[in-house]
Amino acid sequence: MIMKWARFKVRNQEYYGVVDKGEVAVVKGNIFGDYEITTEKYPLSQVKLLAPVQPGKVIAVGLNYFSHIGEFHKNPRIPEEPVIFMVSPTAIIGPEEEIILPYQEHEIHHEAELTVVIGKEAKDVKVAEVEKYILGYTCGNDVSDRDLQKMDRQWTRAKSFPTFKPLGPYIVSDLNPDELQVKARVNGQVRQNNTTASMIFKVNQLVSFISRIMTLYPGDIILTGTPEGVGPLKSGNICEIEIAGIGVLRNSVK
Repeated sequence: MIMKWARFKVRNQEYYGVVDKGEVAVVKGNIFGDYEITTEKYPLSQVKLLAPVQPGKVIAVGLNYFSHIGEFHKNPRIPEEPVIFMVSPTAIIGPEEEIILPYQEHEIHHEAELTVVIGKEAKDVKVAEVEKYILGYTCGNDVSDRDLQKMDRQWTRAKSFPTFKPLGPYIVSDLNPDELQVKARVNGQVRQNNTTASMIFKVNQLVSFISRIMTLYPGDIILTGTPEGVGPLKSGNICEIEIAGIGVLRNSVK
């Protein structure tokens, strides 16, 4: 059964809820454990959507679409294993919040990414068993400072500034993560448009691989890599990340 989870604020109170037909029903309890869907409902138009999860860990995957590797390397090679790195959870923001550029003179790019939300503790998980450890999927924008990436030769600083990890609008369960269309638009112009079928390492491979390195806990997220078409963000832009079955993550740039 497909579930669409939202984290939202109404009347200065924060809740988790289940979205259906333009409304969100308040959830009591823990969406990663025991919970109850109440009869208390609000129209989506009357609530403020927040980042759908507050993760303890943010793990990101680089170089996971061959077409994207080719954007930066003249002789692209397929990695033998997933390339992973950590990002600060303090970078996360929700839908309609502003992406703030810390250096106007730097080249700072959008990266549209399918994002995995872990549903229960996962350690040494087999590829065939990964599905039962996933709560669902959301849209992610792996905003990246290219100048700092080149300077540091590693990626954590370039991707961890406050507001550099928009997530949302919802967490959606029971999707096939290997067949989802991923798009990025800036001011309505499509820049990225590919499917997760083009991933080098599929979601189940990534979760299994990472779980053999570190224990994953409920609410941890994995950004699974971006396809070709990344490009610069400038103040005044509107950036939208759209993933089929999930929705549109929209953020302005300042």
